[in-house]
Amino acid sequence: MQKVTLFLASSSELKEDRDQFEIFIYRKCKAWFDRGIFLHLEIWEDFLDAMSAGGLQSEYNQAIKNSDIFVLLAHNKVGKYTAQEFGEAFGQFSASQKPFIFTYFKPPTTTNREELQSLWAFEDQLQTLKHYKTTYDNPDALLRHFGDQLDKLAAKGFIEVSPSEAAATAPTTDPGATTTTVTGNRNVVGDGNTVTDSSKTYNIDQIDTATFE
Repeated sequence: MQKVTLFLASSSELKEDRDQFEIFIYRKCKAWFDRGIFLHLEIWEDFLDAMSAGGLQSEYNQAIKNSDIFVLLAHNKVGKYTAQEFGEAFGQFSASQKPFIFTYFKPPTTTNREELQSLWAFEDQLQTLKHYKTTYDNPDALLRHFGDQLDKLAAKGFIEVSPSEAAATAPTTDPGATTTTVTGNRNVVGDGNTVTDSSKTYNIDQIDTATFE
């Protein structure tokens, strides 16, 4: 059984989106369990609200370093702890080529300039790191896009589902489905060495050395 750990970082304002994400991962785990994959989601609500030796944030940071996939959701603001969690994930990826990092932004609805300043500053940081955001309008759009990313990781062998499952997870179109919009190009394999998405750029030669425990 291969355990794939995901860490979800976001502020409290996106509780509904986090809840829907948690349900989605649970259902995906059920679908992949018989294929030898167990998806384990870490969210900050699951941590004990108790004092630890290095502070509770240190517990989050350690969980991030041990994760295989890091997902960040942002909306009206990016708090200092959420930004710190991204920094931990990016630092770990730079050192070991994991966790895979996904950043999703829901269009802001606030007019509070202080909150927006934190959002803009974080977007500037992402551009400096050449790690660009993916925007989504609603939870359905978020889950559709992230589900595609999981399937593509499986198809590339980074998540080791059986060949029959990899084929079964190919995207299908439901004629009766409601259309939602996600901006970005999704994953495009160009020269065989680089996977490019509006939210990330990874070097395949480096990622092939990453292992899931």
